[in-house]
Amino acid sequence: VQLQAFGGGLVQAGGSLRLSCAASGRSVSMYVMGWFRQAPGKEREFVATITWTGSSTAYADSVKGRFTISRDNAKNTLYLQMNSLKPEDTAIYYCAVDQVRRTLSTREFEYDSWGQGTLVTVSS
Repeated sequence: VQLQAFGGGLVQAGGSLRLSCAASGRSVSMYVMGWFRQAPGKEREFVATITWTGSSTAYADSVKGRFTISRDNAKNTLYLQMNSLKPEDTAIYYCAVDQVRRTLSTREFEYDSWGQGTLVTVSS
């Protein structure tokens, strides 16, 4: 499966962005998917994850209440709605899919396919 993330850009603090991750090559409707991010000079970190039905989600504490992960299985697409953005949200955002397990995972190594990333820059 190939994943392509898009929707990043430059936004002022307090603003919003919606990231999308389009999957191709095979359907990802049966798999857990997630978003991770990597800020300049830092390691990649977990942001959010969602089950294949969309009924269960989990978030990093740093984004809880501001970000919403969702998916449209008919479109084979994953989303991340980001509100009340802060300068510390500046990072490259990656989408990923876990084609093995069926439970939510915050652990990077459990995801087997990754998109190329989209840059989000939040100005103060």
